[in-house]
Amino acid sequence: MKNNDKRIGKFLSLILRHQPEKIGIQLDKNGWVEVSSLLEKIKVYYPQLDQELLEHLVKTNDKQRYAFNDDKTKIRANQGHSVSVALAYEAEKPPEVLYHGTIAAFMKSICKEGLLKMNRHHVHLSQDIETATKVGARRGKPVILFIQSGKMYREGISFFKSKNGVWLTESVPSRYINVTE
Repeated sequence: MKNNDKRIGKFLSLILRHQPEKIGIQLDKNGWVEVSSLLEKIKVYYPQLDQELLEHLVKTNDKQRYAFNDDKTKIRANQGHSVSVALAYEAEKPPEVLYHGTIAAFMKSICKEGLLKMNRHHVHLSQDIETATKVGARRGKPVILFIQSGKMYREGISFFKSKNGVWLTESVPSRYINVTE
């Protein structure tokens, strides 16, 4: 991805997940916004962003953060919102084990309180160690947590899978977390 594409992608993430008001748009209750409105309002910051480039950014984003509706008239972030949206994902049975990447500095709190969603809608979990490692490495040397998601599910805790494959849940109590499998 070109450097400028990366900057535009990060800005899209900011707008579609955290600060739609920055460019004067409003997300609907499910996080969608009209593409035409987004493109019109974002021109102040990125005049080169048009439908073609937007489609390219959605298609090539390495984390698949964004999605279009079926006719590509609306766009939204797949997860990670700090603004109030109802993503309307259906509950699903997760794999027996999921993973979460973090750093050692957070381990004392995690051991005591578990994984909390903080200012997001859900805790994000990965289906593979490699992805969890990349997530943890964004803040330093990663620590990989093994989440007993199958057990959580059998004990009545709901899981959702976003369009880009990220597993979501409200929280992960510490009793379901192992640092090694």
